[in-house]
Amino acid sequence: MKADEVLKKVYGYDKFRPGQEKMVNAVLSGRDAFAIMPTGAGKSVCFQIPALMMEGITLVISPLISLMKDQVESLNAAGIHAAYFNSSLTPGQYRKALELARNGRYKIIYVAPERLETESFLDFVNDEKVYIPFVAIDEAHCVSQWGQDFRPGYLKIYDFINSFKKRPVVGAYTATATEIVKKDIIKLLGLLKPVSITTGFDRENLYFGVQIPRDKYSQLKFYLRDKEDAIPGASGIVYCVTRKLVEEVSSRLEQDGFSVTKYHAGLTENERRINQEAFITGEKQIIVATNAFGMGIDKSDVRYVIHYNMPKDMESYYQEAGRAGRDGDMAECILYYSKSDWHMNNWLIEHGRDENNELTPEQLAEVIAKDKERLKKMTFYCRSKYCLRDYILKYFGEKGKKNCGNCSICIGEVRTEEPVLNVPYDVDSERDYHRAAAYAKPAKTYSSAKRKSAAESLEEGDRRLFEELRKVRTALAKENRLHPYMIFSDRTLAFMAVERPQNKEEMLKINGVGQNKLDRYGKDFLNVLKNR
Repeated sequence: MKADEVLKKVYGYDKFRPGQEKMVNAVLSGRDAFAIMPTGAGKSVCFQIPALMMEGITLVISPLISLMKDQVESLNAAGIHAAYFNSSLTPGQYRKALELARNGRYKIIYVAPERLETESFLDFVNDEKVYIPFVAIDEAHCVSQWGQDFRPGYLKIYDFINSFKKRPVVGAYTATATEIVKKDIIKLLGLLKPVSITTGFDRENLYFGVQIPRDKYSQLKFYLRDKEDAIPGASGIVYCVTRKLVEEVSSRLEQDGFSVTKYHAGLTENERRINQEAFITGEKQIIVATNAFGMGIDKSDVRYVIHYNMPKDMESYYQEAGRAGRDGDMAECILYYSKSDWHMNNWLIEHGRDENNELTPEQLAEVIAKDKERLKKMTFYCRSKYCLRDYILKYFGEKGKKNCGNCSICIGEVRTEEPVLNVPYDVDSERDYHRAAAYAKPAKTYSSAKRKSAAESLEEGDRRLFEELRKVRTALAKENRLHPYMIFSDRTLAFMAVERPQNKEEMLKINGVGQNKLDRYGKDFLNVLKNR
């Protein structure tokens, strides 16, 4: 079976997205691969399809339990046997999973970097019955101290790969990497003349906005009421920088009648699981969270991401904002900025590192210095008068346009009680920054724009059918203990509501419907669509 045939059968897509086919072919030809692709661009396809086409087991090294769990559940929902090895498994579950893996049960195994050095896992890797031709490293920027999320455990990957009797093909994948981080990844992972690609950081379906409200909560409430009227049932994420703020904002929203839940590391594991499920299944429309939420949560129909506070760097902001509009429909990414955000993030940079105790004092000092430099660049983004999309693209080493037509600066959608400063991207010093402030002019006032998703744009009859299809999806998700988007995305359901396929052949023509999912779930949807 060819790569494009696997793409259709497993994922339901007729064509690869930009860059995917090149990365797939590189691995299949035995070349190392390195891909920088923005959130929502389909990085996982780049290593999952080769894994399904190659003999043996592919290892995917991944940093977070939630990321692994979500990916494995998605693969299993598509009819692919996969597993994960991490600290969430009991010793008994871990032994059983290793036994099944030795017996060829799984094509893809997700593993935490900390597991690579354990005796039991090394025994498994070196077992003569086990063949591992390909190792994929997700979130590869974690290997670099120049990256925004450095994990010392990732530095062990190089020795692990070189411990194989026959070195496997190695692929590295990330959504965010500047030029210096790119070079670091290639060096520290020991990639051998990799086929490299950067598909571009510009996601045209995302609107970027910065607002400087006097009262953040009032602004948020106004926005959410407006969104409720425009897109009933729309899902959104509100990021707050601290657990205390998450509690405060989620509580006030609940009191004001919003369908809301919360997520932060201070909740119990069971509370986090229940709240996350409520958001993903659509039981709750809004989740207020710290940055502990979102990694690996592939909920495709998030229509907006609001940052209640400025994040600590552009990499974090781009990744978190990028959780909006992963289905390709229009979505909004809005940041509420205040002067206190800088002080809060600066304090967290200096004092909030208890979770990363593997760093030496010298490493820690270096990481803090780099984090403070990134915080400065993040602040310039929030206070710039130039095109926000252009700023993001330049930060990651790409060229943009002076006027993108889809950010708050370019279309005059700025609401502020203090000047928005005319500060170019390459201002490096605070002195230059404040000198630029002297020439700043007040920005235009805020006005609402009409940015519609495919589901919102449906005609009345199609909209009713779309809602019926969503109910079928919800029932199937509960029956199979899956997240709804793992069955079909909202975008795919919208296509069904418009095209109204009447049989399996017509259903297969719908973007997002593959043979495996059609065999599993197609009958239930066709029962609704027939004679409509």
